[in-house]
Amino acid sequence: MTFLVFLIAAVIPADPARLWAGGLKASPKVVEELRKEYHLDDPIWVQYYFFMEKLLTNQMVSPVTQDKVWDDVLSRFPVTLQLSLIAFFFIIVIGVPLGIISALKRDTWIDSVLRVIALSGISMPIFWFAYLLIYAVFLLTHHLTLAGTPTPAYSITGIPLIDALLELDFKTLGQILARYSLPAFVLAYPGIGYTMRIVRSSFLDAFSADYVEYMEARGFSRMRVYRHVFKNAMVPVVTILGLMFGGLLAGAPITETIFGLPGIGRYMLNAIYNFDYLGLICGVFFIAIIYITVNFIVDIMYGIIDPRVRY
Repeated sequence: MTFLVFLIAAVIPADPARLWAGGLKASPKVVEELRKEYHLDDPIWVQYYFFMEKLLTNQMVSPVTQDKVWDDVLSRFPVTLQLSLIAFFFIIVIGVPLGIISALKRDTWIDSVLRVIALSGISMPIFWFAYLLIYAVFLLTHHLTLAGTPTPAYSITGIPLIDALLELDFKTLGQILARYSLPAFVLAYPGIGYTMRIVRSSFLDAFSADYVEYMEARGFSRMRVYRHVFKNAMVPVVTILGLMFGGLLAGAPITETIFGLPGIGRYMLNAIYNFDYLGLICGVFFIAIIYITVNFIVDIMYGIIDPRVRY
């Protein structure tokens, strides 16, 4: 992934050193120093080796921010993590129950309404939905804030949301939720719609299995049948939720930009604007690590949910 991004940046017909030095009015001396510092006159494989060596040893400095690229990415990670956790909470508490209700009320008016909601979540442009909610929730009610990033005076994990929960600091927790709830819901809405459809389909497949007919013939209670159906239907849902959480952690450039959140997504978008492909590749590398980690956790959860896959 890092090589693909690096290759795309290398073949773009632009002079990175001149752009980093200030554009057309840049000093030729500064441009030449930047070319030597970042090996821009060397072949692409030499540039890539130089970059990865500096990146993996945390010595790569962004020519735009003048900070180490890992420091730039990691300093913005708490914002994206908080946004992702709240968005993921919305996906689970809204998408999963509504998907189950839609399956239980199959082909009724309730099912039709919920399927329309799911379809709107999948197909609605997120930037339009964001501005619509800003107008409806913020401008008309003024119950939420869209400025700043609340941070407590103490630090335990470095994640303000988790620190406030550990300290039972409900005042700070309320400030964080007031700031992040609206952008988190915007970020979660497409995931809510997709989760509803997956849960509905998975539950309908589980309900059609032979063991359900056997349990009903034996006279098992409805709740016991539902419990077995839920456990079997959650295997594909866990896959979707795991990858979805990885996608949320990867950063949401549009959401973070619209709501002014200094997260990884906004950082990578600014890196594209400034042709800071060094910072962009670091962000891509970090996202790849997240996806690998999430996939590994999902594989472990398979064995917990469905013992058959342990063999």
